[in-house]
Amino acid sequence: MKQMRAVLCGYYGKGNGGDEALLASLLQLLPSHVTPLVLSGNPAQTKQDYGVEACDRMSIGAVLQALRRSDAFIWGGGSLMQDATSALNPFYYGGLMKLAQWFGLKTIAWGQGIGPLHRPTTRWLARQTFSKCTAVSVRDRASAALLSRWNIPFTLAPDPVWALQPEPVPGLWNFPAPRVAVSLRTHPQLTPTRLEALTRALVSFQTATQAFVLLIPFQPAQDMAIAQQIHAQLPNVSKILTLSNPQQLMGVFNGVEMAIAMRLHALIMAAAAGCRCFALSYDPKVTQLMEEIQLPGWTLDQMPTDSTQISQIWLEQYANGDPLLNEQIHSLVDRALMHQQVLATALTPR
Repeated sequence: MKQMRAVLCGYYGKGNGGDEALLASLLQLLPSHVTPLVLSGNPAQTKQDYGVEACDRMSIGAVLQALRRSDAFIWGGGSLMQDATSALNPFYYGGLMKLAQWFGLKTIAWGQGIGPLHRPTTRWLARQTFSKCTAVSVRDRASAALLSRWNIPFTLAPDPVWALQPEPVPGLWNFPAPRVAVSLRTHPQLTPTRLEALTRALVSFQTATQAFVLLIPFQPAQDMAIAQQIHAQLPNVSKILTLSNPQQLMGVFNGVEMAIAMRLHALIMAAAAGCRCFALSYDPKVTQLMEEIQLPGWTLDQMPTDSTQISQIWLEQYANGDPLLNEQIHSLVDRALMHQQVLATALTPR
């Protein structure tokens, strides 16, 4: 089959474990006749980690050269078209997509979670870019509903990270059992008062269960300070575990009994490993996952203020909560592989 080159575009090389997991999933599912070129915030690290060609995502010259040399352009998963984090996000990603379309490349919006889009301008831009794509796949029902209203064809499938192949974590089994994973991140709704309540609850929870707590900063630049703060309250029964390999990050959850997490992909990885999960939602994408696979948890603004109440609810989930059944996990993984079929169909040479 004729070889093709595809530019992969996402929030790559920025130290975010979830986005790196999306890149690893995309590379795992990319057809064998397609050679990837990754736009990265750290091209040297991306080359080292994945063995692929990479260039600086903010270098206009390098990006233009990459597009001119390529046959396809892929938005590689995640919430790229949203203006909650920054009003500039849709213009960066949407601008690159429009440029690729102008160059005549096959363009794929892959594994997308669309929104929030609060501004009329960014909603208009999103509609324009998605409507001109060769193929579109989305990971949640809200994104699918939006595309339906816009009369844009799409494939709906679970987040591609469900299908990521985990790798063993060296030394994981040396930590005392049972183990519980905790993944929190900074956010305006995670106020100092709420974080203090969560920390007190976690101390009580650990005392009751005698579990060893693995504090997992998915994006150390945002998450490390919180992990350190909690570790200081559990100095002998917790460990901050920093992993840059997304497949090892997924592998961690094969060795824990329960996960308490804000991060979307921490919850997906934990649920895929058959862990009991408890979600703390800071974003609609986390709330949608909670609804779709019936994860227990709270949005941060609905979280109880009493640490004893929080701890008791966690203990109930730890003792009696139900992880996903194997049949449910297999179904989610199988359906996530629909994203692979989208790639195979759209990237078939003419």
